[in-house]
Amino acid sequence: MPIKQSKIDQWGAGNTPMVWRNDNVVSNPQEENNDKGNKNFDADKTPFSERLREYNAKIILSRENAIKQLKMGVYSVQSQSGVGLYKVDIRTNNWTCTCPDFKKNNHLRQCKHILALELYMQYGKDKFTKEHKKIKVNYNQSWASYNLAQSQELELFYRFLYQLVSTIEEQEQHMGRPRLKLSDQIFCCIMKIYSQLSSRRAQCLYEQALEQNQITHAPHFNVVSKTLNKNEIQPLLLNLVHISAKPLADIETKFAIDSSGFRCSSFGDYCEYFHGTKRMHNWLKVHICTGITTNIISDVIITDEHGGDSPQLKKLIQRTSRCFNIDEVMADAAYSSRKNHKIIGALGGTAYIPFKKYSKGTSKGSAIWNKAYHYFQLNREEFLEHYHKRANVESTFAAIKKKFGENIKSRNRIAQENEMLCKIISYNITVLIHAMFELGITPQFFKSL
Repeated sequence: MPIKQSKIDQWGAGNTPMVWRNDNVVSNPQEENNDKGNKNFDADKTPFSERLREYNAKIILSRENAIKQLKMGVYSVQSQSGVGLYKVDIRTNNWTCTCPDFKKNNHLRQCKHILALELYMQYGKDKFTKEHKKIKVNYNQSWASYNLAQSQELELFYRFLYQLVSTIEEQEQHMGRPRLKLSDQIFCCIMKIYSQLSSRRAQCLYEQALEQNQITHAPHFNVVSKTLNKNEIQPLLLNLVHISAKPLADIETKFAIDSSGFRCSSFGDYCEYFHGTKRMHNWLKVHICTGITTNIISDVIITDEHGGDSPQLKKLIQRTSRCFNIDEVMADAAYSSRKNHKIIGALGGTAYIPFKKYSKGTSKGSAIWNKAYHYFQLNREEFLEHYHKRANVESTFAAIKKKFGENIKSRNRIAQENEMLCKIISYNITVLIHAMFELGITPQFFKSL
């Protein structure tokens, strides 16, 4: 009789992990007869993550000598890529694996190497060597809309940017030489960052904008550099981020939060001087809140490389709630705290943040925390279906870095933060252009929020 593998959730008091157990006796004889092997692999009821893990496990089993017994109860399992081996220990009830995926999930979820060993012990190797079904991931992309948005982006970008900077209120001047309009300065700053040209080479763009009546005067390239070095324009740029996201307020109700680093052109001399190591680039840490439908950035906070993730959630989600209705908020375990759950709950949203392995659902002063903890422990698959939407924030960062560069060219801190805000504004405008073609939206910018 083959060994029956069963996966049991033992969620008791505290943080009892998931256990994989070998049952030598089948409790229900009909269960063995109704085993259909791989026929239900594409069943709709099976979560996609489980199907993908089973598919990867069968890829491992399809190779020669993928699994070897090292000693009693310890096996070596080949990686999916075919390079490297991982040890799977089944000597106790808690099967363990040395792969990064198993450690990342805090030993709470079965990895593909453990599943491959289970299938190997249950069915043998020959069942999977010849054929296995392939999962095809289909993304709903309207390529006609995408092509129109990309082909017309340059023209529409400057049109939208002109409307956006028109919301800036100009300060009255009572004496002195006439100053260049603040809206013109910021228009040229964002235009330079969008083009990714140097200050001198971007001079021709200002002349073209003047011919199109988008600015009243073409500034010298040094004027644009000096504008980026002004601390007083940072609140204006941040407000433009909020205004550029507002046209999608009726669409976005679910948000993902995370941070990523952007490398600066300056270097830190400490390591080189004291430790003799290669000099290292300084970098900024950018915290964003992005919608998961269009990937629009609703709010942003910029800190140095040591800025913590969790403390930024409060400001990000509160400023987002000024224009958007908060339904769901996804973030990784770095944001797991009672305060963050309470803030999201107070705004009418549900937090899908995984709990750390030492967390407990016995807090006396936070009913929201306790409820979320027990939901996380007892409804893991349903939780993951929501939590996996957090990947949209990774896509947002990837799009910004690929399109506008992951390097920040400015030298001092004020200019670096302003340049980063210009990147965010440029990205939001491109998202609006795409949404205009795909969703039929006509963005309208207003004087105030």
